[in-house]
Amino acid sequence: MKSILEEVEKQNIPIKPAIVISNKPSAKGLKIAKKLGVETEIVESKGFQGTRWEYDQKIIHILGKYNITPKNSLICLAGFMRILSPEFIKKFKNRILNIHPSILPAFPGLDAQRQAIEAGVSNSGCTVHFVDEGVDTGPIIVQEIVKIKDDDTEETLSKRILVKEHKAYVKAVKLIAEKKIKIRGRNVKFLD
Repeated sequence: MKSILEEVEKQNIPIKPAIVISNKPSAKGLKIAKKLGVETEIVESKGFQGTRWEYDQKIIHILGKYNITPKNSLICLAGFMRILSPEFIKKFKNRILNIHPSILPAFPGLDAQRQAIEAGVSNSGCTVHFVDEGVDTGPIIVQEIVKIKDDDTEETLSKRILVKEHKAYVKAVKLIAEKKIKIRGRNVKFLD
């Protein structure tokens, strides 16, 4: 999130961030967003007793307050560790981005770095993709490769992937903002 907002501030990405929403009041991203002049809201999930859709409706209400609609929006998930409801995903189809610390479709879900090390693969990395109703299964926009070293741990690999994540997410948002991609089915096509 920080990398995206900094690139927007430098005018390297032609978008205007409207809101940063967190489900955790203590999230570092809230302070970063405020420092960069972006509005923030909290929709706390801890202890929430309703359904995913009921929770997501709270987010939709906040998005509406900032005039964010499925036609004019791009929702970037960063550190958002909740599964969105199918209703929310359908409402914002091909408007929600996520980043995952593996070269999808390999190692979806939690602990991707550990999964890669345990599988003995030589490369890992990160993937920026559109969110669909599956777990890390949406159309892929950008991928970056990170070589796995013999002495890598989950922590060392995670740190090197994180560096690539910051660049990949910025690249994906910029491609979308500049209307340089088109989605056809599950494929992302790059336009000249």
